[in-house]
Amino acid sequence: CSTALMAVANAVAWLRAGMARRFLAGGTEAPLTDFTIAQMKAIGIYSSIHDDPFPCQPYGTSMQNTFVLGEGAAVFALEKAHGGTLNSGDAVIEAIGFGFEKIESKTGISAEGINFQQSMRHALSQLDPADNKIDVIITHSPGTKAGDRAELTAVQSVFSADLPVITTNKWLLGHTLGASGALSLQYGLHLLREKLIPALPYQNRLVSGSPASFRRVMINAAGFGGNAASVVITLMDSY
Repeated sequence: CSTALMAVANAVAWLRAGMARRFLAGGTEAPLTDFTIAQMKAIGIYSSIHDDPFPCQPYGTSMQNTFVLGEGAAVFALEKAHGGTLNSGDAVIEAIGFGFEKIESKTGISAEGINFQQSMRHALSQLDPADNKIDVIITHSPGTKAGDRAELTAVQSVFSADLPVITTNKWLLGHTLGASGALSLQYGLHLLREKLIPALPYQNRLVSGSPASFRRVMINAAGFGGNAASVVITLMDSY
């Protein structure tokens, strides 16, 4: 489920190394099959609130798993550019962080979200310490009790009192697995341009509203085997 952000990270590595001038990176997934849905139901995470307009409810107050599968694709055209050649409104990838933790199962996550803590701290370490404020985090948050709680714990551990506004797009899309990171990255660009965060349309545990400053967005994604990635983006006119 972190595939798309790993693809973006690979593209950035090629561009920084001078091995490419332009790079296409993204992710796609089409998991809506009887077999895949049966798998998710068998492990007890699939949403049972089918009659709700939004059956996927990350950070919801229902205290149940509300994981829902979705399908989608997104691809980004990336290039290496000097600051003087960028125009107002151009999107910039400022940092990419990675995290890994040893877990008991391939789909598990520690209660502390150690992989997320590592990836977020790694990304933050690449920013100027005097100017490293994250205004919004788009979390991975698949709608599972354990996963959502662990990521929220990780965010609170990393940012403490300077907590960014937290949001997600999975209530709109469900979990698109390999495409999810790319679709979250697209959502981050949308939020930066609109300067507005839609309120989640169900009872939830997040503090709603848009940040006073809206310069920088962090996108999280986690995948099987304990890996996580965090990408930090901004727009040129946000500087």
